[in-house]
Amino acid sequence: MRPVIVVHGGAGRIFKEREEGCRAGVVRAALQGYGVLKQGGSALDAVEEAVRSMEDDPHFNAGCGSVLNEEGEVEMDAIIMDGKNLASGAVSAVKCIANPIKLARLVMEKTKHMLLTDHGAQLFAQAMGVPEIPGEKLITERSRERWKKNLEPDSNPVEFQKDLGTVGAVAVDSEGNVACATSTGGLSNKLVGRVGDTACIGSGGYADNSSGATSTTGHGESIMKVVLARLILYHMEQGMSPEMAADTALEYMKTRVGGLGGVIVVSSSGEWAASLMDFSRCCVMGFLWGQVCMYCMSSYSGMFLQDKPNKHSKNLKLDFKTTSTCILTSIGCVIELAYTEQ
Repeated sequence: MRPVIVVHGGAGRIFKEREEGCRAGVVRAALQGYGVLKQGGSALDAVEEAVRSMEDDPHFNAGCGSVLNEEGEVEMDAIIMDGKNLASGAVSAVKCIANPIKLARLVMEKTKHMLLTDHGAQLFAQAMGVPEIPGEKLITERSRERWKKNLEPDSNPVEFQKDLGTVGAVAVDSEGNVACATSTGGLSNKLVGRVGDTACIGSGGYADNSSGATSTTGHGESIMKVVLARLILYHMEQGMSPEMAADTALEYMKTRVGGLGGVIVVSSSGEWAASLMDFSRCCVMGFLWGQVCMYCMSSYSGMFLQDKPNKHSKNLKLDFKTTSTCILTSIGCVIELAYTEQ
């Protein structure tokens, strides 16, 4: 079958000065993950590579660029899951590690456990030869300024969370195997040791060849309350399309616990969906197929890659130009992006 990868860069607002960098980062991650699939690589390798790319990009709240906890330190969570055998590995509250997603995969493949946290994860990383880096190297000036502002007496930490988000990827490879990967720095000024949805199997992500794979982003405590990732796949198992399953689960989370979030989903047959629940502005997602065409709307950074469009692209009007620039119109929002063929 034709391989598919869907990548997201987090739910929430993207401030204008960061739009170009965030979009470029998601494009790069999607292309790198898709390159793995096109060479016959596994879905697991593809999602790891895509997320690693975003962990290395300071535009995203994961790896380098992660937000700071109340003590001004970076603590990160990540999960990876293989839909072929339901194997999963996760780490939480890890420090001084450039790529938590790689450590999560080592947990999956080199231990009998599924989740290691804080000091235990650090000891495991040392045993596996994962290099430690100074915590300062993960801190950007933007994250430090946000932390300082949240310490001010009249600050509004909730407002400063609106442009944050988890990064993630889901994929299906040519063998029909699915996988997911998710990584985050969590909430700005969070309590030391706080662990959100990302590292929790079924919340931050889930993958099962019998249905598909999903990666979530948004308010972590709400996502955990409804076990969002697994809930989406449950709906798919009951016959819903990825799009309907995602929308149904997000609506339930909003009405049941008042939580907002976004998800990307791919089915084991290659159908996909990207859905965002009302983050004050419309969402941004994207997809690619064939010669590459991109679609972005406004606040949810994402990209989809596939060799050809599927039925979920039917609501988009496409106008290809000779330069491979494509204009896509959906929900009254038009953005033009160019892709130069190599």
